[in-house]
Amino acid sequence: MRLFFREHLLLISFQLVQFFVFFLIFWLDGYHHISVFLYAVFIGLCLLASYLFYHYISRRSFYKRLENGLSSPDESLEKTGSAPTAAALHALLKSQYQLYMTALQRAEKRQEEHLEFIDRWVHQIKTPLSVIELTAQNLDEPESSNIREETERMRHSLNTVLYNARLRTIEQDFQIKPVLLAKTVQAVNTENKRFYIRNRVYPRFKEQHPGITVESDEKWLFFILDQLVQNAVKYSAGRSSSIDITIYERDGSAILEVKDWGIGIPPEDRRRIFHKFFTGSNGRKYRESTGMGLYLVNEVCHYLGHQLEVETEVNEGSIFRIVFSPSQNLTSM
Repeated sequence: MRLFFREHLLLISFQLVQFFVFFLIFWLDGYHHISVFLYAVFIGLCLLASYLFYHYISRRSFYKRLENGLSSPDESLEKTGSAPTAAALHALLKSQYQLYMTALQRAEKRQEEHLEFIDRWVHQIKTPLSVIELTAQNLDEPESSNIREETERMRHSLNTVLYNARLRTIEQDFQIKPVLLAKTVQAVNTENKRFYIRNRVYPRFKEQHPGITVESDEKWLFFILDQLVQNAVKYSAGRSSSIDITIYERDGSAILEVKDWGIGIPPEDRRRIFHKFFTGSNGRKYRESTGMGLYLVNEVCHYLGHQLEVETEVNEGSIFRIVFSPSQNLTSM
């Protein structure tokens, strides 16, 4: 309604000015019968009101649509009425929608091509890394250990790049199924065996009772735990010789916990640890930090429906918990 009056405010003002000018002309010409003039003005106002009323009723849906806007792109295909202006607006929105969908399809195609390229590139790079590792085994120490250490870092960085690229299409990339948490922990510990030895930080695995199973994606859950373990070991090296990986239940929810006794997270950084590319004061001390690990962990947990809890104190360590809701805890069902 307000848009309608704003559009016709000039017409209403012009009509009132026109009535005043006519009155002034007749008055100056010596015609002083005000009652006749007021009757003419009344007739004119009635005609004007009738026109405005018909114009608003016939285009009410058009004005409402302009005032409310669109909540989704598909709404631009809905008709707004049969009036010429409404029909022109519908044609404009339809052509804009078609242009938008064309541009969106092109962007999605480029994104898929980029993701496919990253996926293939990462797997191609992993092959020469494996060859380098095999070659390094025949070298003398400490050259052999140094080379394998660097290849492990490269492999971990490549996995981060790969999972970051896959995060864009995670809705189509994960498969929810029963996952035995102890098996995932074992796989992560096996993958990081040399990483533990190199940093002299070793995992201590505890399980409340065997067989705790949850609904999750095995591949993405492995990535989450691997990132948490890597951080725990990296920030504990030189301060503690162990980290704790614990599986237990709390209020019907399964918990996968990673605890370390490392440097902890400063209070001023805690609100931003899940932000993309945020490294904080700890990241500036450890140049290997990219600021992507915890960001990806938080995003993946969100998509999988898992909660992520954090407890940390400076110089006392950190605790990261993956909380599986009671509906995802198959053990307690």
